[in-house]
Amino acid sequence: MKFSTTQILVFFSERRTQRNIRSLLKFVGVLVALIVLYSVLFHFIMAYEGQRHSWVTGFYWTLTVMSTLGFGDITFQSDLGRVFSILVLATGIIMLLILLPFTIIQFFYAPWVEAQTAARTPRQIGSDTRGHVILTGYNPVTMALIRKLDQAGIKYVLLVADFEQASTHHDMGLSVMFGPLDSPETYRLAQAEHAGLVATTEEDVINTNVAFLVRRVSPDVPIVATATSETAAAILKHAGATRVLQLGAMMGRSLARCMVGGDAITHVVGKLDELLIAEANTNRTPLVGKTLAENRMSELGVSVIGLWQRGEYQPATPDAVVGEHTILVLAGSAEQFANYDEAFVIYNVSTKPVLIIGGGRVGSAAARALSERSVDWRIIDIDPEQVPTGERGIVGDARDPNVLKRAGIEDTPAVLITTHDDSVNIYLTIYCRSLRDDLQIVSRATLEQNTETLHSAGADFVHSYASMGSSGVLNPILGDRIATVTEGFDIFRISVPLSLDGKSLVECGVREKTGCTIVAVRNEDGSIDINPPAGSRLVAGREMVLAGTGESEVKFKEAFGE
Repeated sequence: MKFSTTQILVFFSERRTQRNIRSLLKFVGVLVALIVLYSVLFHFIMAYEGQRHSWVTGFYWTLTVMSTLGFGDITFQSDLGRVFSILVLATGIIMLLILLPFTIIQFFYAPWVEAQTAARTPRQIGSDTRGHVILTGYNPVTMALIRKLDQAGIKYVLLVADFEQASTHHDMGLSVMFGPLDSPETYRLAQAEHAGLVATTEEDVINTNVAFLVRRVSPDVPIVATATSETAAAILKHAGATRVLQLGAMMGRSLARCMVGGDAITHVVGKLDELLIAEANTNRTPLVGKTLAENRMSELGVSVIGLWQRGEYQPATPDAVVGEHTILVLAGSAEQFANYDEAFVIYNVSTKPVLIIGGGRVGSAAARALSERSVDWRIIDIDPEQVPTGERGIVGDARDPNVLKRAGIEDTPAVLITTHDDSVNIYLTIYCRSLRDDLQIVSRATLEQNTETLHSAGADFVHSYASMGSSGVLNPILGDRIATVTEGFDIFRISVPLSLDGKSLVECGVREKTGCTIVAVRNEDGSIDINPPAGSRLVAGREMVLAGTGESEVKFKEAFGE
């Protein structure tokens, strides 16, 4: 009964509903007036024919004829009466059989169904809600955000301006609030002043409006917004955004960092304080064909925390064999990586340019990042405006073998596939892998669910736009607790649980039980100990840094507690 009362209140509180009811009442008034008029005329025409009937009979006849029931127990004998009967019958067909059903559906039934849906789609959240995350819109980035917020146990509310979409997302089990994004009241009802973070990942104009309105409601809440250009980023900052992410540029730099096909030295792909995470190509090095134990990597000071085998991440174990296409995931300091590079700089040297397929924001950012590393490159794009002038720009379709051959596919060490269409990226990955088995392929994915497909297609590394955006958005609220290295592999901070208090790294068996690797621990004086010795003992409550997949993080919490 309470639910029905809510439906009725929502239904009648809508201005549109009130307007529709007034229109419905006007129609009913016209219909009643016609019934009365025809009933009066019925008596005059019957009197003309010499028949006498009661007023009840007049209304009875009018209703039976207009509703097309026509029992035939009362009839006119004259042509005038029959013409009048035809008029009443035609009016009834139009008014009762056509207009009345349409009017009821349009002005009453449809709004009532919407009101039923609205009653179960919240238009505000509880006034006692604190520390939650407010999201705008539903797109690949917010989808990944919601998944990570659920994993971290952080409450969120998704603001949706379209009523039908809000209802659909609510039925999907999402925490949704219906409200226009261009109204300050929406953010008041979403408790923006008590929120831990507002994240807006829509178009630049919408993001600017959201940031401006939220800042009017709360001067202190952190606001993270995405932008497509430097100009948009500056405007968003002026509108009140605390942090602006240019995801296209971030994606390009990330893809470029994963490119290790031209040498065997370390390339940093992640960082937490002084701790660096790097990747190194093992092709044509003495490491190939030996296990990690046999290679004795610890003598160089670095720690091998994982191996990429053609896109599949494998935790580092002593008996893991290094293959020709293995990429080592290393943890260490800048000094330790310098020692590694000194030992392997002479191997796998290539001066051939890297191919970048797609010259948009992501491809251009990747090219700039490669230039900073003094790596030569070529951009392939079908749009002449997306490629640089000169020999570095190749205009043409990358699906054409002649275009790829002209770009240097036969001797390039790596290909970066950066288009925004996942289907095209999958196609190009399969195609490039069929041309060269020794080629390193780094690809972009827009949706997280396509990363596995791209790996299966032959990509060595895949970064998803959604995963990178969600990690960047969440850093302010998580305090940079998580850093995404590559798709499906993170480094994250966590406090040492009580179950590991006093145990050494060897005794706790974290890697064997969970697949995570302890790559750093915080000392009592606040300094960080990178790659601590196996005999180091853990202290409950102190911070440590783990490296592994999202699944291994979940296993760690299940095995050792929060």
